[in-house]
Amino acid sequence: MPTNYTYDDAGVNRKQRAESKKQLGILQETYAQNIFGSILKLPYGNIFQVDQNQYLDLVIEGVGTKVLIAQLIKKYDTIGIDAVAMAVNDVIRSGAKPLAIADNIHAQESNPDLVKDWLTGVAKGAIMSGCPVTGGEIGDVAEIIKGINKNAGFDMVISSVGTVDKKDIITGENINSGDPIIGLASSGLHSNGITLARKILFKQWGGKFEPTDIPDSLDREIGLEALEPTKIYVKPLLKLASKVKIKAAVHITGDAYTKFNNLTHASPGIGFRFDHFHPQPIFTLMQRTAAELGYCISDEEMFKTFNMGWGFGIIVDRTDLDAAMAALYQTGVEADVIGEITDKQVVEVIYNDKQMILT
Repeated sequence: MPTNYTYDDAGVNRKQRAESKKQLGILQETYAQNIFGSILKLPYGNIFQVDQNQYLDLVIEGVGTKVLIAQLIKKYDTIGIDAVAMAVNDVIRSGAKPLAIADNIHAQESNPDLVKDWLTGVAKGAIMSGCPVTGGEIGDVAEIIKGINKNAGFDMVISSVGTVDKKDIITGENINSGDPIIGLASSGLHSNGITLARKILFKQWGGKFEPTDIPDSLDREIGLEALEPTKIYVKPLLKLASKVKIKAAVHITGDAYTKFNNLTHASPGIGFRFDHFHPQPIFTLMQRTAAELGYCISDEEMFKTFNMGWGFGIIVDRTDLDAAMAALYQTGVEADVIGEITDKQVVEVIYNDKQMILT
């Protein structure tokens, strides 16, 4: 009987991480230092007031162990897109427009060729986001950072700040049963669940494939497939926000579809039902490969860890659905209705004719 394999087994302890996040309460004592005005708590972070009608949203994010895949296949010019995407896709959840980006790269060694590739990706991501890179740092910290290739270890973190008018803030409030959930297509793994994916897919970490292998279900090398950059949703989201009222915006990253539970603080009594998925082949490949290795990654685990084909979720009023889909179509983004709001107060997923309740 295959052994059930989870994100915890791969080395990411969800319970401990959730417990650690409770310590963020320590920071609330700093809120009184905001001389401009109030700190507004939203479902996925806080924004702060800078004048009577305007708030700033400041986010800092990284790409985690996806940098190891870049090192594995020795391709470094796209990982910066991931780093930018993780930050700006978080900024827009509040309705804010990203204004600027700053990068922080800790390197085993700041080799000029590597630095050029790293910053090439950052620049591409910034252009996709419509904002400049106004600062950054590259630090040589060989005693801290160790890579899998000689002197090529690095970690990449991006911060982004955006602005939103008070009237345009996406609060997560007034969500009602029957409201549709619109999904914006992902490009694949994005930058979450990578620790689990690496340990199943790549021999380097105990998995099955060499990075140059092309499994039957893929049309290119698996290393390139896994490194495909995270999509950036800034322009579609802002275009949509100019046309209809967005009730909630969810970046489907760590903890995947369980993240929608955060919205229940602003709109108590709601639940979520998802029933439309066409995940990219790499997700089913992961489950099949795990089985070949003697493990079982359950469907529930996949939906608690990976985006499963949709990288961003948007909730609008049911009366605005047609206008919302028309606006998104104009941006060229692949979008579809992937579920709806319920009153069951759970996250329900229908996939392969199976009903799952994510906890």
